[in-house]
Amino acid sequence: MGFYSERILPHLIHLTMRGRDFVPYRTRVVGAASGRVLEVGIGAGENVSFYGPDVGEIVGLEPAAKLAAMARENARRSGRPIEIIEASAEEIPSDAQAFDTVVMTWTLCSIADPRRALGEMRRVLRPGGRLLFAEHGLAPDLRVRKWQNRLTPVWKHLAGGCHLNRAMDQLIAGTGFRIEQLDTGYMRGLKPLTFMYEGSAKRAEDGEEAEDAEDV
Repeated sequence: MGFYSERILPHLIHLTMRGRDFVPYRTRVVGAASGRVLEVGIGAGENVSFYGPDVGEIVGLEPAAKLAAMARENARRSGRPIEIIEASAEEIPSDAQAFDTVVMTWTLCSIADPRRALGEMRRVLRPGGRLLFAEHGLAPDLRVRKWQNRLTPVWKHLAGGCHLNRAMDQLIAGTGFRIEQLDTGYMRGLKPLTFMYEGSAKRAEDGEEAEDAEDV
């Protein structure tokens, strides 16, 4: 899997994520970012052109060296100063309360320990900071869920650790965030791959009651 994951998979991810069906999500989610921004799983930098004028500094986190190199090239071409850090979301190399916004698009599905990663995102957000997200995950339809559960063990090996059956809203709400807005529904394509969670969440402050996320 070394050659595949290092040489082939980054290009497949890049080609897939350039699809036009993703553009409306990027426009709404990335376009809502403001202040100092951390993008978790910046990939090849497909979101770079969607950041608006309210964004000051952008730091992109990407564990895959090849995708990080692609992101640096996209950032260079855009003329926008973006710092790309090769690191895991489970251990974000930033000080606490360092960012106003965390952006996460089609990322949480492939993180090995999503709860730990979300805890890190909460840690680096300033009080009142927002998590903006567009993620695919567990569908509400029982028939689709069955297929997601069947396919995930094979799919995650082919698609860089991607899980089809994570309940993204429960994960986010159960790790120190209060969901402000959530829209769900299917994108065009195969239903086991395309049930979307799009929205925003605020960092819950100490003492606020948090919901428990189900195991996924």
